[in-house]
Amino acid sequence: MGNQNDETPLPLTLHTALEDQELHSIHSFLWSWNGNSFTITCNKAGSVEESLKRSAQFFKTAEKNKEKELVIIRDGKGISPHFPCALIKKGDHLTVKYVKAVEHPKKPVGAYVSLCRNKPPSELVMFHVLIQGGKNIVKIMKNPALKAILHEITIYAYKGERVKKALKRDGRLLSSIFIKNLGLSNKSTAVKTELSNLVDELNDETFQIVLLDKSSPPQSLPGSLEEAYVVPNEDQAEAENDNAVKQEPEPNEKMTLGNLVVKIPNSKRTQHELCSKFEESVKAKKTLFRVDFGQSTEMCTEVKTMKKLMDLSDAVCQVRVNGMPYGSGFLLFSNCVLTNGHVIKDICDEKRCQFNERVSVHFSYESVEHTAGGLDVVELVCFEFSPDVPGGDWALLKLSVNQTLPPALLKHFGFLPKYGGICIIGHPGGGVKKIDPCLIVPLENRFQVVERHYLENQSSCSFFEGVAASVHEKPFLMYESCFYHCSSGSPVFDKHCNVVAVHSGGFKYDSASGETQSVIEFAHPLEAIMERLIIQIVVREKHDVLKEYMACNYAWHEIVMNGVKDLVEKRNLIEFRNAVNNLCTVGNLNDETLNTFLTFFCQKVEHVPMDIS
Repeated sequence: MGNQNDETPLPLTLHTALEDQELHSIHSFLWSWNGNSFTITCNKAGSVEESLKRSAQFFKTAEKNKEKELVIIRDGKGISPHFPCALIKKGDHLTVKYVKAVEHPKKPVGAYVSLCRNKPPSELVMFHVLIQGGKNIVKIMKNPALKAILHEITIYAYKGERVKKALKRDGRLLSSIFIKNLGLSNKSTAVKTELSNLVDELNDETFQIVLLDKSSPPQSLPGSLEEAYVVPNEDQAEAENDNAVKQEPEPNEKMTLGNLVVKIPNSKRTQHELCSKFEESVKAKKTLFRVDFGQSTEMCTEVKTMKKLMDLSDAVCQVRVNGMPYGSGFLLFSNCVLTNGHVIKDICDEKRCQFNERVSVHFSYESVEHTAGGLDVVELVCFEFSPDVPGGDWALLKLSVNQTLPPALLKHFGFLPKYGGICIIGHPGGGVKKIDPCLIVPLENRFQVVERHYLENQSSCSFFEGVAASVHEKPFLMYESCFYHCSSGSPVFDKHCNVVAVHSGGFKYDSASGETQSVIEFAHPLEAIMERLIIQIVVREKHDVLKEYMACNYAWHEIVMNGVKDLVEKRNLIEFRNAVNNLCTVGNLNDETLNTFLTFFCQKVEHVPMDIS
C-alpha cells in the first residue's frame, strides 16, 4: 500500500469521480409511459429528467411531446423534472405523463438547472403540498391541467434553506401567491409554518398553503436565504474554524502575513488543486477581458445615429393578447407588422391562419402614464414556427388600412454584420419601449461567453455543455443583451441604423442568487425571414399583401428576390411554382405592382401538373 502521508495530488478527473461516488450511489428505478414500463440505472448526479433522457424510449417520447409540459408522478405525487435523482430510491416507480403547457416550454434549457447538485441526499429534505389552497386562496398552480391528475406535489429543499426559496425554485406555483402573507398548514396537526422558516423539520410531511392574514408578507429577515442560496459545506466549516485559530500579533510585533496565518496540516493536495483551478479560471478571464476591452469602444454611438434610431423607434410596437403583453414587433411595410411566430403561436389556428383571441399592437407605449388604446390586428397574413431554422420564427400581422401609422422599416433593410455594435429596440419585461446597445458575439468567441457563465455560477455542467454545442451550431446573430421576456420580435439595428435581424430568444437559467439570467441571446436574420415570408404570401394567395410589398421599393429588393428563387429551387417548392403560374393571368400581368414580380418568376417557372387519382 502507498504511504498515507504521501501528498502527491490525485488527478483532477479521478478526484471528481471519487466525489461523485460519495454524493451519488448507483441505483435503478422503474418508469412507465402509456402502460409500458422500463428500468433505468443512474450512476451520475443530476435531475430526474436528465436521468430519464438517457433512455432512448423516453427521449423519443419527449421529442413527440416537446410542446407539452412534462409531469412525473412518484407515489401518487407530482415531482418536478429538476427533482434530484439522488432522492429516487431503489425500486421506486415513476409514471410519466404530458399535459397541455400554459407557457411555451423553454429551449434549450429543458429542465430547471439544479443549483446545488453537488449535495449528498443527507443534505436534502422532501415535503408535500396539496395543489388545492386553503380558504380564500382560489388558485396556486400555474398549470390548472395538473388538478385533473394530481392532488399533491412533492417539493425538495436543502437543509438550511427557507420554505419560500424551496417553493419558488419548484417553479410550478404561481409567482403571484408570494405577494400574500401565506404559510403551510400541516395536514395532520394543523400547525402552521411561516414561509420564512427553515425546511429542516418538514421532511415527508404534507401541507396545505393557507392565508395567514390579509397583511403583506414580512420583509426578508436578517441573514435570510430567500435572496441568495447559501448552505455551509464542510470546506466552509473548516475555513470558519481556521479563522478562529488565527493568532493575534503582539502589540509591538510587526504585522506580517506569516504571523497572521496558521498553516493547515496536510494541505498541499488541496492547495495544488485550488491553484490549478485558479490558473485555468484566470486564463479564461484574461481572454474574455481582452475581447471585451477591445470592443468596448464599438458600443459608443454617435449622437446623429441615436437621433436616427429614435425616429425609427416609432415603428416599434408592443404586441398584446387580450390587453396583456406577449411580445414586441415593428411595422415592416404598408400596414403589416412583423413579430416572432412563437409570440402568437398558441392563440391562432395554424391551418386557417386565424386568431382565437383579440390581438392588438401599441406603437406609443413609451411611459407608464400612457393609456391610449392600441390598434387591432385584423388578419394573420401568414406565419412560421421552425425555431431551429434561420429565418423560421416569424409572423406577419395586418392592421386596418384606415389608421395613421409611423414610417415602416423595410426601407432600412440590411444584412447581418459579423462584428461590432448593434441596438435592439423593444418592450422587455412587458414594460415601456427601451433600447439596448450591445455587442455581437462572433462565432469564435461564443464558447468563451458560455464558459464565463459556467465559472461564475458552477451550475449544471450538462446545461452549459448543451448551450456550448448549440451556439456553435446555430447560424444566427448572437449577442449579450438585457432583453428577456416579452421582447421577442424586437428589431435589431446595425451601426448604420439598418434592420438586420429579429430578436428571438436566449439560453435562460437561474443564477445562484435565484435571479433569471441568460447565457447569450440570438436573433433570426431578416434576410432569411423575408425570403420565407414572400414564399408564404404567394402560396397562401395573399395577393393584396404581395402588391403592398412590391410597392415598397427598397435598395436590396432584387437580392431578396434572388434569394427567394434560390430557396424555391433548392427545396423544389412545387406549391410556390404552381401559385406563381396561377398568378400569370392577363389581368395580373397588366397590374403594374405585380408585373415586375411575375416577369421575374414566370419566364423560368414551368407548370407542374397535379396528380389525378
